[in-house]
Amino acid sequence: MSDADLIALAEQAGVSPRWRDAYGQDRDVSPDTLRAVLASLGLPAATDAELAESRERLREQESGTILPPLLTAPVGQAITLPVRPGQYRLILADGHIVEGQAEDTGTGQARLPPVSEPGYYQVQIGEAETTLAVAPVQCISLTDLAPGGRLWGLAVQLYSLRRPGDGGIGDFAALREFAQAAAKQGAAAVAISPVHAQFSADPGRFSPYAPSSRSLLNVVHSALSEAEPEDAAEMARLESLKLIDWPAGIRLRLRTFRCGFERTGRHDPALSEFRREMGDVLESHARFEALHAHFFGADPGNWHWRSWPEEYRNPSSPAVAHFAENHAQEVAFHAWLQFLADQGLKAAQKAARQAGMPIGLVTDLAVGTDGGGSQSWSRPDRMLTGLTIGAPPDALGPQGQNWGLVGFSPHGLVQSGFAAFLEMLRASLRHAGGVRIDHAMGLTRLWVLPEGATPADGAYLHFPERDLLRLIALESWRNRAVVLGEDLGTVPEGFRERLGEAGVMGMRVLWFERHGAWFSRPSEWTRSAVAMTSTHDIPTVAGWWTGTDLDWRARLGLMRDEAKERAERDRDRVALWNAFLDSGSAAGEPPATESGPVVNAAIPHVGRAACELVMLPIEDALGETEQPNLPGTIDEHPNWRCRLPAAADTLLRKPEVAERLTALASARKRP
Repeated sequence: MSDADLIALAEQAGVSPRWRDAYGQDRDVSPDTLRAVLASLGLPAATDAELAESRERLREQESGTILPPLLTAPVGQAITLPVRPGQYRLILADGHIVEGQAEDTGTGQARLPPVSEPGYYQVQIGEAETTLAVAPVQCISLTDLAPGGRLWGLAVQLYSLRRPGDGGIGDFAALREFAQAAAKQGAAAVAISPVHAQFSADPGRFSPYAPSSRSLLNVVHSALSEAEPEDAAEMARLESLKLIDWPAGIRLRLRTFRCGFERTGRHDPALSEFRREMGDVLESHARFEALHAHFFGADPGNWHWRSWPEEYRNPSSPAVAHFAENHAQEVAFHAWLQFLADQGLKAAQKAARQAGMPIGLVTDLAVGTDGGGSQSWSRPDRMLTGLTIGAPPDALGPQGQNWGLVGFSPHGLVQSGFAAFLEMLRASLRHAGGVRIDHAMGLTRLWVLPEGATPADGAYLHFPERDLLRLIALESWRNRAVVLGEDLGTVPEGFRERLGEAGVMGMRVLWFERHGAWFSRPSEWTRSAVAMTSTHDIPTVAGWWTGTDLDWRARLGLMRDEAKERAERDRDRVALWNAFLDSGSAAGEPPATESGPVVNAAIPHVGRAACELVMLPIEDALGETEQPNLPGTIDEHPNWRCRLPAAADTLLRKPEVAERLTALASARKRP
């Protein structure tokens, strides 16, 4: 087997055999990495025979003799199907049937006339049948939802919210109150941290960006009913903490929820209807939760489902069905927990819209899941096996990054009609007016790492970007929800432009909007984007000005040259203050150490951005110095644990916060 043959197969399968690093140098992917990635895609190439067989399998898939379960097409344009021409039958959304003879494209493929309305259609041609997703040109826009407005909103980590009786963890009831309070101040939206399903049997896993499943909700965020008398003292202790005690808080919640289920939940007729509506995605997750509690509870070594007895690793096995039958009430309990969470998120979005928000909640769609979770267990043929996702080495991370997450298999998505992707996307849009797609570059490519490999020994795996963007646009209109794409970091050439063409708003963050040593003027920021002072992964305004982030990195040994970085920060402070002076957001000399005046200037400065929407993190509205997450740390920094100092209504009525929101609203009114 020659390297040329292996490279040809990799390129045919969408695996890049080379990549360009942050310094503009082309790097070759090792043959071992190419073989490992191909094997994960079901295309083994360890021998000449395997390589030839994999090449033939790919050729058959691309030959046009097999019609995939779902195809996408743009609205109002002729539709090309990868099959031979023949009589076709198009079943429209209203049940109307259109029949005709497909034209020949001249290449042996069939061409159908344009479809004028976006939607999902059934197509039959010859003996083949498929679903046709006809997509609008772009996602729904802010102008469609709120004509003429230069909107602003607040971003909040859901777990950080407070309200009396929350049991020490922010919940959907607190989110409802926060949205109502924000709407009174003029906010159009509230962006929240991911609310994906976690592992109820393991409360020590609480990162919102490493979920068990992106198709269900985190039941921990359901509002508590009154705690049992014996838990009153523990509940008061948890609510008094500045940092969340996740294990204790989750155990308290699950005890309380279980009592509620036993009293009334198990008999609720709405639960049966919910289980019918949600179907297999809910049933599989509920079974996984029960199985995970069973095996992990008996032996901590059985945390990952691949360590379970073999007959329980397949969700469709008789053993799993038998377990679910024998533990029907436990499975029902986990389904009921999802029902509670669904109702809580629904109520929060309803309250936001009724309070006057044109958007309401903006959910966050994580880039991957934990490989030991329910999504990988229940959809193994649609997920990458033996690979994790991360980032290649760059200037900020010279060693690269392994996020320890798994993503979809691009081949599995196509072969399953994008079912798992749509399932996940619809879950994020079910009770929201928008969605933020974390690491949006994953729509076109992901940096994947074979098991045991260093982050530098990965490869870029490409995804069907055009199909994914069309499906996002279609679901955006069906749910009347705007779409934000986190496009920070290493972005493929032309990708931001393609996002813009699809109506996906990118993100523009104060620290990164620069011309060399100088910060860009707000008027120069991209219009079709969301402007922000900071994000959950980077320093707050106050933290940046005071060097809190540098102090953390120095303390943890994450700095390569501390003196150089601190000198650069000193120069950047001068440049930032000059930018504030230029935009009219500040006056006089910069404060030496006090961060309040800097926060007061940064907010209207970003508010003047040309962007259609500004999302202000609540940490910056409060002038907090700590960021929610410090990349490169796990337990060393209180990631995903910091709570806000007071309940929503109290927070937003604090004089300094109210003044900052007023300044932001005023800045947004300026043309």
